[in-house]
Parts: sequence; structure tokens; C-alpha cells
Amino acid sequence: MKQQLEQIKTAALEAIENAQNSADCENVRVKYLGKKGELTAILKMMGGLSPEERPIMGQLVNTAKAEVDAALSKKVEQMQAEAEELKLKQETIDITMPAKQDKTGKLHPLNTVLNDMIDIFQSMGFDVVDGPEVETDHYNFECLNVPADHPARDMQDTFYLAENILLRTQTSAAQIRTMETRKPPIRVICPGRVFRADEVDATHSPVFHQIEGLVVDKGVTMCDLKGVLEQFAHEIYGPETKVKFRPSFFPFTEPSVEVDVSCSECGGKGCRVCKGAGWIEILGAGMVHPNVLRSCGIDPEEYSGFAFGIGLDRLTTTRYKISDIRLLFENDKRFLDQF
Repeated sequence: MKQQLEQIKTAALEAIENAQNSADCENVRVKYLGKKGELTAILKMMGGLSPEERPIMGQLVNTAKAEVDAALSKKVEQMQAEAEELKLKQETIDITMPAKQDKTGKLHPLNTVLNDMIDIFQSMGFDVVDGPEVETDHYNFECLNVPADHPARDMQDTFYLAENILLRTQTSAAQIRTMETRKPPIRVICPGRVFRADEVDATHSPVFHQIEGLVVDKGVTMCDLKGVLEQFAHEIYGPETKVKFRPSFFPFTEPSVEVDVSCSECGGKGCRVCKGAGWIEILGAGMVHPNVLRSCGIDPEEYSGFAFGIGLDRLTTTRYKISDIRLLFENDKRFLDQF
């Protein structure tokens, strides 16, 4: 039995030495130290020994089990240390390597131009106001001197949601709401989305963006309007930009003008961008019609004002030389990454 015990111990220590991983170690533990292991089986065979031999043999078996168990624990610790060292080597960071560049979001070109415009007008003392995109006929048309039978309604194809409820065709509706709730002096801009039933092409969209401006105070004249719009054009396009005012018609302003700027592409000489004219139309403006002031409870005999409407989409396409307005709405990453 002693010889058999020595053979089992030698085989166990050899198996521990040759173990390659934790699974091999666990197999050794089960084979030699488990409940049905070979060293445990030796203890069960001691029933055939004499009373004098049992304690001696029991001590030898326990000593062998302790040696195997100690060798097994040492092997496991060694494997764990080697695995940890390997992991540290694999996870070593070379601090001389350049860092990975995380891709971050950026502003859409429309938002970039909008923020610039808000900064320009705020520097001139304008507040920013907002209004609902779903409007009533009252605010969108009637208070703007466009009654139901007015021919100017034919100038805009409107999305009606219900009788007298529509998607606003202009952010001027927010100006009416402002004049109803504020007393002059008033100096505000109203940026936002507007909706008209236009066919989609390179220069038109049923959804686009406007920034409407309004000033109401005592003694406001056309000269004030001209000064504000010239300053705006120089801030957006550069101090060398020329500004031209052409007579026009809008039912909510009188007199009314269209405002052109010299083409930034050709400097006014004529090119593909300006279609040979040398000028690009950027906005409409005029002196607030007395009927509009009167509908908002403001006395036109005491106060006067001017208003203007800027197409943000057109301004963005001319500023960045974008040939097709649809690119602003398609969310093509290849296009947006250029900004």
C-alpha cells in the first residue's frame, strides 16, 4: 500500500507539473483529491489493515494529499501570475502614439447662418421671438392686410389643415402676435420654418426658413430700414458688398422694396450664379402698412415701423455657393461633412 501511495503521489505531482491551464489543474484535483479520487480511495482501503498500521498509513496518506494540494495551489498561482503578466503586456498603452480622433457632430449650414444672423441683429438691438407653425387665417393673412378676397392670396399656395387653420406661410404672423402683446418701441426678429405648396426643384421647396424683422417706434423712416439692411448685408457678405433697393409690392408694407446685393461670385460683372445680372435678390422689405398697425391696436398716426423678410435657405446657398437647395434637406453625410 505504501508503494501504491508513492506511485499515486508521483503521478499526481507529474500531472500538476505538465498542466497547461486551469482546466488541467481542475482535472488533477478531481482525479487525485476528489471524493472519488485515487488518494481518497487509499483511505478507504485502510479497513484491511491492523490497528497498529492504520494510524501510520493514515498519516502517510494525509501527508501525500497535503503535498499534492500544495503543489496544485502553487501551480494555479503561477498560472494566474503568468496570465496577469500577459494581459498587462497586451494592454500596455504606448503614450507616444497619437490619440484616436473622436468624430463629433457639427452645426448644419442652415443653423450656422441662422446663428450668425441672430448675432448680427442682436448686436443692433433686436430681440428674438417665436410663434406657432400651425397658425390661424387671422394671424397669417387678415391682420397682415390680406383679407379673404385679396388677390395677394393667389401669390401663395397655402396648406390648410381645417377651415381657417393652416401651416404658416410666413413668420410675419409672429410679428402680429408680438405687436398685440407688446407696446412700442418694438425691435424683434422672428426666425422659423414656413410652408408653401411649391414644386420641389433646385431653388424651391414646400418647407423653407425665414427670418422676419420688425421695428415699430415713433419717427421710424425708410432711411432707418435702409441703414439696418445695408449693415446686415455688409456683415453677411463683406464690407465691399453693394446693396440695391427696387420698388415692389407687399400687402402688409407701403412702400415696399426688393433688396438685391452684388454677386459675391463675380463682383457684379455677371456670371452663372447671378444669371448674368450681377445682382442677387436676398429679401423683401418695406414700411409697415397703417392697416397692420391699426389691427394690432397701435396708432399709425403716432407710430411707424418697417419690416423685412429674409429667406434663410437662399442666403445659405449663396453664402456657401450651394447649387441645389435640396441638398440642405437630404441629410447626405458627404455633403454635410464639407461644413
